[in-house]
Amino acid sequence: MDKDGRHQYRTSLTWTGAAAGFDGYESYDRTHRIAAPGKPVLTVSSDPAFLGTPELWNPEDMLLAALSSCHMLSYLACCARARIEVIDYVDEATATMVEDGKGGGRFTEAVLNPRVVIADAAKLEHAERLHGTAHKVCFIANSVNFDVRNAPVITVR
Repeated sequence: MDKDGRHQYRTSLTWTGAAAGFDGYESYDRTHRIAAPGKPVLTVSSDPAFLGTPELWNPEDMLLAALSSCHMLSYLACCARARIEVIDYVDEATATMVEDGKGGGRFTEAVLNPRVVIADAAKLEHAERLHGTAHKVCFIANSVNFDVRNAPVITVR
């Protein structure tokens, strides 16, 4: 972080499908690698709807995963500050992307469905409210131009 509170990130992307040739939209290989200094390399493709490899991550998966991960990390930080012990956290997030008929499109919504288990029943209401706080401070949710909703379920061990 610099003195102005800015954080800088760097990645590199390498298209690995070039060896297969580039004969047209239906036939080129969409596989590529994404790297960041000191981190494991991700092998990525496009969504299968756009002729990608189904077993590889695609940009749409990664955007939804980033929203889910950022919310969880923000929520856990809020709970830690409030002295609420979180025992378990699982999110089965969903998102909707709509094509515009002109070769493009956009995400219209994402729904995070965190299932959280906390230790203290007396803190249940506070734990529920903290999802709103976590949403407000989530860097990724604050960076997208579509609705990100939360539908949490919190239980006590």
